[in-house]
Amino acid sequence: MTAMTATILILTTVSLLSTGKKFRWCTLSDLEQRKCAELSKVLLNVLPPATISSFGRVSCIRAHNTHDCIEKIRVNKADAASLDAGDVYSAVKLYGLTVVAKEVYVEGTCMFAVAVARRGELNIQKLKGTRSCHNGARWTSGWNIPFGFLLAKKYLMWDENQPLTHAISGYFNASCIPGIGITTPQLCILCQGQKSYIREKNHFCESSGDEPFYASEGAFRCLKSGIADVAFLDHLTMRNATESEQEYELLCPDGSTASLNAYATCNLGHGPGHAIVTRYNFQKITKKFLTLIQNLFGKKGKEKARFELFTSAPFSGKNLLFHDATQYLQVVEEEAELSHVLGLDYVALLQALGHEGSSLSNSLVRWCCISSAELQKCEEWALNVKSDPLVCVQADSMINCIELIKNNVADAVTLDATHTYFAKKCGLVPVVAECYVAFVSCPPHEKIILVDDLMQLVYLATPSLFSGLMLQDKFSPKARREEGQEISTPRTALPPTFAVALAKKNDKHIKIHNLEGRRSCHSHVYSPGGWLLLSQYTVGALENESLSCNISSAFQDFFWKSCMPGANGNLCKVCIGQKEMEGGKGLARCAANHNERYYGNMGTLRCLLGDPSGRNFGDVAFLEHHNLLQNIEYLESSGWGTGNTPSDFELLCPDGHRAAIEDWKACNLGLVPPNIVVTRSMAVSKVNDFLRQSQEPSLGSTFQLFQSQQYGESDLLFKDATHYLAPTSHLDYEAIIGTSFFQLVESVFNCTHADILDICRQDTCTYAAPH
Repeated sequence: MTAMTATILILTTVSLLSTGKKFRWCTLSDLEQRKCAELSKVLLNVLPPATISSFGRVSCIRAHNTHDCIEKIRVNKADAASLDAGDVYSAVKLYGLTVVAKEVYVEGTCMFAVAVARRGELNIQKLKGTRSCHNGARWTSGWNIPFGFLLAKKYLMWDENQPLTHAISGYFNASCIPGIGITTPQLCILCQGQKSYIREKNHFCESSGDEPFYASEGAFRCLKSGIADVAFLDHLTMRNATESEQEYELLCPDGSTASLNAYATCNLGHGPGHAIVTRYNFQKITKKFLTLIQNLFGKKGKEKARFELFTSAPFSGKNLLFHDATQYLQVVEEEAELSHVLGLDYVALLQALGHEGSSLSNSLVRWCCISSAELQKCEEWALNVKSDPLVCVQADSMINCIELIKNNVADAVTLDATHTYFAKKCGLVPVVAECYVAFVSCPPHEKIILVDDLMQLVYLATPSLFSGLMLQDKFSPKARREEGQEISTPRTALPPTFAVALAKKNDKHIKIHNLEGRRSCHSHVYSPGGWLLLSQYTVGALENESLSCNISSAFQDFFWKSCMPGANGNLCKVCIGQKEMEGGKGLARCAANHNERYYGNMGTLRCLLGDPSGRNFGDVAFLEHHNLLQNIEYLESSGWGTGNTPSDFELLCPDGHRAAIEDWKACNLGLVPPNIVVTRSMAVSKVNDFLRQSQEPSLGSTFQLFQSQQYGESDLLFKDATHYLAPTSHLDYEAIIGTSFFQLVESVFNCTHADILDICRQDTCTYAAPH
């Protein structure tokens, strides 16, 4: 920025602020008062003399605590303050204030929440009964993130009919959580602020600088004083740890520990940093004021030699007015939703922790359905559950479900392996995975035979599923080797399905290597078998340097026309939608759900056969092998594929040959990992318990969770091939779907655009230089 431009900006800002009224900044300590007063003094010295009388001064309003600060701004006794994101949420939701700017650090707009203890004394999994210090009540790194983590891992148990403070009081032996209030004395017992019956003189356990253990510096001081065992604070305090403080270490989520400077990899999660709030009708003036002082006194300010906005050392303190680690203030767009300012995941976490009071949704499981057929099955499921009530939420695609779960409108959905990559990038977590060939049916208390020895993983994780049953490793790879059986396919942690290419037997000229320019049928866009794995045998196999690595675009050029539900252009020309209309295509044509009759595994078969009128068909279908024979038989009996039997179809093999339809183990396009149920981290326990109870036999009920043909479709809510749902919350996505598949997905989306990834990137903490 040139000197002339800066001068014009300053004069413009001053003219906008020329109301003859002081700009009132709310402070929380005497040291902040000193820094604020110096800002006011220096500002008057650097502004053009002609504007000083009309501008007025910065006035520093001393508040008793953060709540008092918020109230003073609300009633027009102060104008702005920088607050922790937890207090920002309360200020906006409960007091009608608005956010005007965010602090940006080297790591971005977010903070890592860390747990600190003396070396060799603790791990994060065994904190019950210890003494704790926290930077502030309902603050991001001292309350929201750590308690969200402890609850999600079930280290801390919470009966939501009771206040969360009740559960915390029973978990820790003693604590100092500034700002928690006098109703929970156990959580203040370690604090050291001055006590008094006079409110203005009482600083004990208050969220202000007069409580020695307030904020992250105070929480660390509390730990170092020896009266506590663990401190919960933000990573910014760790950045400047001294050699004398190396006797302390970080507690990592997996139970290990790390040095204080390893906060990027050893933390309990991240959340938004501090933000500046003001009244709604004062936001324009506040933004102009912040722009002015930042241009003058920020990291690149023209007057920073006189005063440094983000430095507190000259005033014998730390993090006064703003965090010392602040690189610059990022002005928030006007009318920006709070969920987008603080992040969708963070807002959902606060709601789950009861920041808006108890909610009916906490006692419900809201399942996301992507079609009218799924909604019908879900509603019948809801009538047959004997656990928490089930509510069925309507969406139009798996991607839409991911958005609804992030926005806390829905709780759970089953996703294919490609969409679980999106879920991971969007901050959702796995709950259970579908298990397809888990074990053969047998009466209770008799021997159970595992088809795959890797199912031992499931047994070790959830032995209760096998209660009363004996395990036999008869069909393990080791046992089959001993019997001389060849094992040619790599294994994932749970049994996969196979992606196959299917053609009509009498179309002998169609091979896997001559599909370019043909009509194709795919279960849906981004499907593991019909989109991702297929690309390696079609568009990915072309030796054309000009070909874009964007798979979606490449498919448009490769096939003549297709039905790939959820896509567009010629990839939708074969689709027929929900209902054939006279003179045109049907409703929901090419929709990424079962309302498009060519969607999914059964829909892909319909597409290959063509509609009953003999139109709109493909030359080849890409789908998964599970329930393939049953689906062909169902379409024949239902009248869609009259006269067609499994013997009328053949598989297209990667080597160019064709094979019988039952030969999918030898003739396939690759392994498709199991589908996974995903949710938000705070809802894992609720969804997992609900699914466990949903799988238990219900006396007198005819509802089948893993059957769909009675609704006229296949694979509704879950794949019909599912035997049971295996808990996977102790695993990450890569462990569930396999490293090779995960790496393939990641490489593809490095250059293939997906809108959902753009949406979720907006919810992450990335550093961007100021414009």
